[in-house]
This record gives sequence, structure tokens and C-alpha cells, in this order.
Amino acid sequence: MKKVLTIAGSDSGGGAGIQADLRVFALHGCHGQSAITAITAQNSLGVEGIFPVQPEGVYAQAKAVLSDIGADAAKTGMLFSADHIKAVAKALEEFPVAKLVVDPVMIAKGGAPLLRDDAVEALKNLIIPKALLVTPNIPEAEALSGVKITGESSKLAAMEAILALGAGAVLLKGGHEDGETVEDLLLEKGKAPEKFLSRRIHTKNTHGTGCTLSAAIAANLALGHELKTAVAKAHAFLRRAILCGYSTGAGHGSTNPWAATIDGSENALLERLREAWELLEEENPFGLIPEVQSNLAEALFDASTFDQIAAFPGRIVKCGERVRRLDGPRFGASRHMAKILIASIRNGSPFRAVMNVRYEPSIIKACLAAGFTVESFSRDDEPIEVKLAEGSTLEWGTASVLLSKGYAPDVIYDEGDRGKEPMIRLFGLDAPDAARKVCALWRKMKEIEK
Repeated sequence: MKKVLTIAGSDSGGGAGIQADLRVFALHGCHGQSAITAITAQNSLGVEGIFPVQPEGVYAQAKAVLSDIGADAAKTGMLFSADHIKAVAKALEEFPVAKLVVDPVMIAKGGAPLLRDDAVEALKNLIIPKALLVTPNIPEAEALSGVKITGESSKLAAMEAILALGAGAVLLKGGHEDGETVEDLLLEKGKAPEKFLSRRIHTKNTHGTGCTLSAAIAANLALGHELKTAVAKAHAFLRRAILCGYSTGAGHGSTNPWAATIDGSENALLERLREAWELLEEENPFGLIPEVQSNLAEALFDASTFDQIAAFPGRIVKCGERVRRLDGPRFGASRHMAKILIASIRNGSPFRAVMNVRYEPSIIKACLAAGFTVESFSRDDEPIEVKLAEGSTLEWGTASVLLSKGYAPDVIYDEGDRGKEPMIRLFGLDAPDAARKVCALWRKMKEIEK
């Protein structure tokens, strides 16, 4: 059993702080431990009061845990004051934790300050130099770096400034930016930056997002994953937790780590493919099935191999004027679809599911009329080494669109080549999402034909 320590404040509403951290640790199969820095009286509407624990008490809690039980990883959250930070730093100096994630919590979701102004310098000088990873949002990164973030270059400048404080890596969270795509940026010392992209989820149930993410990273580090993998797993975990968030009162509801754990399982993925098939069978978009037949696939969130992607063996076929499947969904059932999704994941797309449908210019027009974003690639541009490598075209074509366009469209198509049928591929966040898009396209086509 791996052990993870959280040094943070208590949230009486249960959505953030040590309550969220311990919940996330347990759901990752880790033993959770805590050193409480402050008790907050808060609910979904905001923080009503902060009652700090004596700094000596914070030190005593951390010392008691680390001197006996130890920690395979640790994270800090709300540290409140310079004296509290000094106490935490003293404990970490006496009992170092190599895998330390620092979430520089400064302001609560409702706007209440959680870190005193005089504590920022102490955080920079005493805690951040001990961090394997710091996870600021944009306002926090500006406060730590002194750099006003206005674009890509200023993001990197702010992150470099935080690295210069002694941190091993920085994960800049992009949720405060505008736009439908949220970009988190990871920068490790001596490495190129890595992007983690996701579609923005419009919900007020976001209390505890920062705690959930940093706790999930710490848990994955404790489980032995490399930093980039730990961040990728935590990023996917948080997205599922937000998608399944729930209301807890009149204000900001909570993320749902439990649902994130369940939804991330292999059984849950297969169930989503079965649900997607029921949607297709009911809508019956038989006119969208191409000559080579169709398939629908979904990947596990951290998929990198074919056996982590499930599809329908024998494909989805057209029988008369009905769509039919030959068998139920299985992992490793379609290498072609798997290659598309692996390229999608590697290049930062939030989509984890795809279905191929018949190509015609009129169908592309219907895609646009249905409100889908549409991009294409040409097999004429395919490098010779890709042409010579059997089955590499789909992976190359998907990656080339994502890299050249800088975003993940709903639809990627190509007009084929000698011996290659032209094809449209519709992407979704999961299999039911992709199936709903196919059904919406079919309805739009019939509407246009009328």
C-alpha cells in the first residue's frame, strides 16, 4: 500500500482541501495521511471563516507521520501564513519527501483569500525549491513569477521563472483562460513543454478541481508513474470527475472522483460502447455505412497500445436498410481505429472515441450544417515512408490535422487514393458522444434531402 500525505486545510463542505485529497488517495488505492493547517467554515457559497491551527501543531502532525509511517509522495494545499510555511518546511527538511506536489492555493473558488500576502515569499523561498511539481493556475503563476500572462510566450516565461525558484517542473492550469479548449501546460527542467488539452465543461460544479488534480498527481507518483504519465492520468481523472460533478447547495457543487474512478474502468468503457450501439440501432443511420463497413472505437484515457482500445469485432455493417453488428465490443478489436485514437491522444486531442462513415461532398456539407468543426488531409501529401509502412496513413493523417490546425475538430476526412475508399471520421469525447454525432448527422442529411 503506497502512502501519500496531504498538508492542507480542512473544508467543512467536503468538496476541497484534505477531504478531497484523502478521497482521491483512497480511490487510487493509496493510504492517505494528513497534516491540517487550518479549519475553514465553508459551504457551496464560499468561505465563512478560517481558523488556523498553531504552526507548532502543523509541524507536529507532519513530523509524527513522516518519522514513523513515511510517505511515498506528498502534496501541499492551503498553507495560510508564513509561519505555517516555515513549520511545513522544517518538517520536510527533517524528513524529505522526493515526490512533493505543491498546489499554491491562494484564493478559494468563491474569492476568499487562502494565503496571506506575506506568505507568498515564504512559499517561493521555502516550499517551491522542495517541489517535484508546482501546479499553479494563471493568477497563481503570475503571483509566483511576477510575469503577466497574456499568451504562449508569457506562459513559458512565467513557468521558467517558477522553475528558477528550484521546482523540478511546473504544470500551468489554463482553466482561467477564455475559449472552448482548456490547455494545461507541463514544463520540466531540460525538456520541451507538453500540452494537455480538453474541451471546456460548462458547469458550476467545480469546487475542488485544483485539489482533485494535485492529489491525483501525487497518488500516481506514489504508485510509481513517471511525472508526465502521472499528470496525464490525473488530467483524465479530473475531466471525468468534472463531467460527473454534482450540486451540493446553492453555489459551486463538487467534482465527483468516485464517478471518475468507475467511469475510467475497462468495464465502464465496454458499457459505453454498448450504449453507443443502442443509440445507433435506434437511429439506424444505414446510409452512412461505407463500402468497407464501419466501426466505433473508444480508448482508455491513457491508452498507448492497441489492447487499450475497444471496438466491435467484424465491424458495424449495413444489412439491407439496417445497421448491424457482428459481435459485442472487445478490446483490441480494430487496429485501424486504434491507430486513429492513439494519434489523437498523442497530439493532445480531448476525443477518446471515433466512428468512420461514408464520404460524399454532400455529407461534408451536412456535417457543417449540423454545427461540426471539419478538417481534412490529403493522401497526396503523405510522406513516402508513411506510404510504404502498411496501415500508417490513418495515424499520420490524424496527427497532421491536429498539428497543422492547432485544435481537435469533430470531423476529419480524406478523399481517398487508388484502392483506398474516401472516408469521414467523427470524433467524440466517448463512444456515446461519437454515436450521437453520427445520429445527428444522419438526421441533418434527411432534413436537407426534404
